[in-house]
Amino acid sequence: MFSQKANAIFQEVIKTYKVLNTVDQPFTNKYDKNDDLIAHLLYRKSWIDTVQWAYEDIIRDPNIDPVAALKLKRMIDASNQDRTDTVEYIDSYFLDKYKDVTVKPNAKTNSESPAWAIDRLSILALKIYHMHLETVRDDASDAHKAACQKKLDVLLDQRVDLSTAIDDLLNDISNGDKYMKVYKQMKMYNDDELNPVLRGQK
Repeated sequence: MFSQKANAIFQEVIKTYKVLNTVDQPFTNKYDKNDDLIAHLLYRKSWIDTVQWAYEDIIRDPNIDPVAALKLKRMIDASNQDRTDTVEYIDSYFLDKYKDVTVKPNAKTNSESPAWAIDRLSILALKIYHMHLETVRDDASDAHKAACQKKLDVLLDQRVDLSTAIDDLLNDISNGDKYMKVYKQMKMYNDDELNPVLRGQK
């Protein structure tokens, strides 16, 4: 099933990142896009999410230098754009994969595209990883560990449900029972023609 592959890649990325555990480490994609394009895209997507998770932790430091915080905010903005672009590349992969499927007359579209559901699955992998760490922290109280274990149980259950939903959606698309309808994000705040502040500085 597709979700098994995706979840394995997401866990692989997190494990690889945590070896150095620093946001400025070099990125190397372990999957060649010519050999396995979807694995290549999933690996890239998960790396972006893993680095951004660290960014979000750092910027919440109450003692962070304001200049450093502004620089980091710009990095988070760029990461968000990269994340969105990568999600759209993943949807493009599926659009191409299923382009020859005959859509049934009563076929319906889905509330979100496959790639945006996969986006949630990638973030969920990070939540599970970090929540697990809270359940085994040496300096945490038993009450804290127990509370985090309950949250972890919910997250693990959510991963099963979301994985199943993604596999079902892809199966429905491949059978023509559902069809893909992709809406580009069309974000406006990074565009110097659409953001009035940026436009005013031209």
